[in-house]
Amino acid sequence: MTKVSTIEELEAIYGKPGETSLVKEVPQIIPQYREFIEASPFCSLATIGPEGMDCSPRGDVPGFVRVHDERTLMMPDRKGNNRTDSLKNIVRDPRVALCFLIPGSLTTLRVNGEAHVSIDPEIKASFAVDGMEPRSVIVIKTKAVYFQCGRAIVRSKLWDQEAQVDPKSLPTPGSVLAYLSENKIGGQDYDDKWAGGAMETLW
Repeated sequence: MTKVSTIEELEAIYGKPGETSLVKEVPQIIPQYREFIEASPFCSLATIGPEGMDCSPRGDVPGFVRVHDERTLMMPDRKGNNRTDSLKNIVRDPRVALCFLIPGSLTTLRVNGEAHVSIDPEIKASFAVDGMEPRSVIVIKTKAVYFQCGRAIVRSKLWDQEAQVDPKSLPTPGSVLAYLSENKIGGQDYDDKWAGGAMETLW
C-alpha cells in the first residue's frame, strides 16, 4: 500500500479547491445556513479527547439545534445510554464538528467550532419538552460553517425509497449484546423492552 504522507503529495493528487469550495466557508451562521439548521432533525456530533475521537448521532424535532446568535448554537443533551462520551470529551477538549442532514435534501451543512457543557437552569428549562428538561445543553461557538455538495447523498441513494433497508435483515441490539456477553445480557427480552420503553422515554 502506498501511503500519502504530506500535504504536498495530497495536493499533487487532488489539486487546489475551486473558488466555490472556499467562499462558502464563513465563521458565522448566515441567514441561509440558519435555514438549514432550523430544518434539520438530525446531525452527527464529532468530539475528541485523550482516548481518541468519537462521533455521536443526535436527533430531535427539526430545529432542535438552536441558533442563539450568528456565532452560537445550542444543542440539548437528551436521554441516551449515559456513556456521556461526547460530554466527557468536550469537558477536556472543546473542539467539535457537526454535520446536519435534512431528509429529502441533497445538501448537508458542516459546522466546526468549540463547545462547553452548560447546566444553566434557564437554558435547560428553555429546551423542556412535556415538562422534561435535558440534563445539560451543549453550547457551540462556531469557527467554520459551510454547506457540502450532494454527491455523497446521490451516490448513497440515502433518501430513495427503493434503497431503504429492511431492519429485520440486520442484527438487533439484543443479539449483539447476547453475542458479546455470552448470553448473559441482551437477547429478545432486551429488544422487546427497548421497543416499548424507548418510545416512552424520548425526553
